This record gives sequence, C-alpha cells and structure tokens, in this order.
Amino acid sequence: MATSAVTKSNPKNGLANLLVFRKDPLAFLTRMARDHGDVVTYRMGGRKVTLVNHPDYIKDLLVTSNRKFEKGRVLKRSKRLLGEGLLTSEGETHLRQRRLAQPAFHRQRIVNYAESMVTYADHTRLAWKDGSTVDMRGEMMQLTLNIVGKTLFDVDLETEGSEIAESLTTFMEMFGIMFLPFSEFLERLPIPPMRRLNKARQRLDAIVYRIIRERRASAQIDRGDLLSMLLLAQDEEADGKGMTDEQLRDECLTIILAGHETTANALSWTWMLLSQNPAAEETLHAEIDRVLAGKLPTLTNLPNLKYTEMVFAESMRLYPPAWGIGRKAIADHTFGEVAVKKNSMVVCSQWVTHRDPRYFSNPEVFDPERWTPEAKAARPKYSYFPFGGGPRQCIGESFAWMEGVLLLATLAQKWKAKLVSDAPIEKMAAITLRPRLPLMMKLAAR
Repeated sequence: MATSAVTKSNPKNGLANLLVFRKDPLAFLTRMARDHGDVVTYRMGGRKVTLVNHPDYIKDLLVTSNRKFEKGRVLKRSKRLLGEGLLTSEGETHLRQRRLAQPAFHRQRIVNYAESMVTYADHTRLAWKDGSTVDMRGEMMQLTLNIVGKTLFDVDLETEGSEIAESLTTFMEMFGIMFLPFSEFLERLPIPPMRRLNKARQRLDAIVYRIIRERRASAQIDRGDLLSMLLLAQDEEADGKGMTDEQLRDECLTIILAGHETTANALSWTWMLLSQNPAAEETLHAEIDRVLAGKLPTLTNLPNLKYTEMVFAESMRLYPPAWGIGRKAIADHTFGEVAVKKNSMVVCSQWVTHRDPRYFSNPEVFDPERWTPEAKAARPKYSYFPFGGGPRQCIGESFAWMEGVLLLATLAQKWKAKLVSDAPIEKMAAITLRPRLPLMMKLAAR
C-alpha cells in the first residue's frame, strides 16, 4: 500500500463544503487533495466523505476491495433517466447485464466497427467548409452519435441528433440538484427544472422505444450489433427469458450516453488542446501524412498511429470525460490509517490524480510524449484511469480508444481547427466533463 499518504480531516462544515463543491467540484477536490493529502475525510451536507488520491488506494477502492462498495449517490440519482442500465445497476443485476452485453465489445466485433467509424468521419470532413466556424463539440457529438447508432443499433440517428443532444444537455444541467439534500423530494415537485427533465426523458424514451419496436417487428432481428445480442440473449438464470422492453430501453439509453457523450467530449478537448499547442499539432499531422499517405485510415493503420494515440491519451489525462468516481461503503474499510465506516462515501477523481505532479511533471502542460512506452511503465497504473477500473471498468474502453484514434486521424488528415477566442474555455463538470458553452473553432483545410 501507499507509504507516502498523509491523512487529515477537513474542518469545514458539511453545508459550506456542499456549496463550494456545487460551485466548482474540480477546484474543490483539487484543493482537498493539495491541502490535506492522499486520504482526506470531510463532510458533504449531512454525509461523511473520504477522498482518496493515491494509486494504491484507488486500486484498492476499484479493484481489490470493490465488493465492499457500491455506486454512489449521483449514479443512483441518475436512474431517473437511465433506469437500471449497466452504468447504474448493482450486484447480480449488473453482472447479468454485463454478461449479456459483453459479446458486442469482444475484439472481433470491435474490429468490424472500424470501417463505419471512418466512413462517418469522412462524411463529416467532406461537409466541412474552408474558413467556416463550427461548434466543434456539436460536430463531435453528432459524429459519435451517428457511429453509435450504426455500430451498436444499426439505425440512423442523424435526424434525431439535435433532439438527443438537447435532452442529454438538460440532464447534465440537472446534475447540481442531485447533490442537494432531499433532492428526491425536489424531483416530485412541478417546478420548471423538473418539468424540463421529465420532458427530456420522454423525448429520449420515444426514440429508444421506437428503435426497439422496429427491431422486434423486423424480419431480421440479428444484424450483428449490440441490440441484436440483447434481443436474442436468453438468460439461464432467468428461466431462459430475454430482456423486457424496459430493460432494453435502460441498456440502450446507457450505451447512447456512455458511447457517444464521453468520446465526443474527449475529441472536443483534443481539438482545443491541438489549437493551443501548434508544435504537437504539427507532429500529429506529420505522422498522419506519413502513415496514411493520403488514404483513409483502416484498422491496420492503428499500430502505426502511435503519436495520434498519445495525443488522445494526453487529452484524456488533462480533460478526463469521467472526472470522478463515487462509491458508498457497504462495509467498514480502512485506507492506510483512516477508517471508513459503512454507509459513508468514498471518492476518487481522475481530474485530481491525472494532474498530480508526483506522476506527471508540469501537470498542466499538454505533452503527448508522456505516453511513450517507457514513460507509461515508470508510473503506477492507477495514476491514470480515464475508464475507471476493476469489474465496473467501462465495457466500451476498446471501442472508445479505436474510435478516438481513427476519428482524429481521419479528420486531422484534411483539417486544422483554431479557437476563435483566446478566452479560457469554461468547464461543466456534470456526469461527464464537457465545455459549458459551444466550442467555436475556425476550420482551415490542409
């Protein structure tokens, strides 16, 4: 275990911490770790919370002792939108659902998705106009949504992209309410935020249930995608029964959120960072030109797009799409000398640990060279965990890595993008880490 950990308790009261956290959760957690060490216990509202910020303790939380913990409050509250999907379910329900969905993310299946990823990225780059200004995050959201729709559900979501994006944004904006005391009761009130949230859920439900209904009515249910596997799966532990429409809805909506929102955010931050770091951008373009020689990328090019992958990895270090993980203790535990009682919360944060100078020198600097094999081997594993870890590690991690590299290579082969303003980009730390406002960038053909 960690030998360098310092353990202290933050003296502020729970209400003060809650208010500061709601204003800027990233700054709050960073300050806790900086001022109080690798294990710090504080109160958040009426609950005791322990923040762990050492790779050994993070591994213990997510891997070694994972059975002592369950999902935290935020994801439990997320069930209002996502239901009992992979992201929110617990125990045997989660194990069953993961077992049913896992075949869609086996390596051979993911290999088959590569061509669709490049095809949609090519369509996007052909639609761009030299000298035009675009909301890069909006562009990445539509692109990744199209890819998820095709590869995992074999449907075209392009016409419904804006409706899905608007609904998910509404959900993200409700994030702060989830931390308020008695938020469960607030959700029952007919106040404007709750009306917007209910309307967003209704719009998403209509889209997802339509997809399920049309597939069930189709003569060809099995199309080799995730939805096919979920529809055809027979669970031996449930008397050979498949998933109900409600269970399918929960899984589909979870995959839509996790499968495109996170990658879209990661790519958006990547475009921003390349705009701010022209030397890295030049190195990226040189690799793409050399490896692809003017052709569209294919799966066989991935091993040679090393710097492209390093750029994507460094982007997720600085701006991890999932910026924090919360767990509720269901048994007593200790981190070093700090006791964690049953029913208290434990938190680790990718945002905080990824910027720890013990593992990343000059941590605020964008430096893809941190991801050479030698540099990676010199760091403890859980100093970098953009996809979580343990049995609840993101099921689509391989999908996301392949998609990020292929899309970046395809788009950057023909285009550069420059931020239209030098003003700092405001962050929105909700379920995912996204730019708060449209990420306006001017396109330049290469």
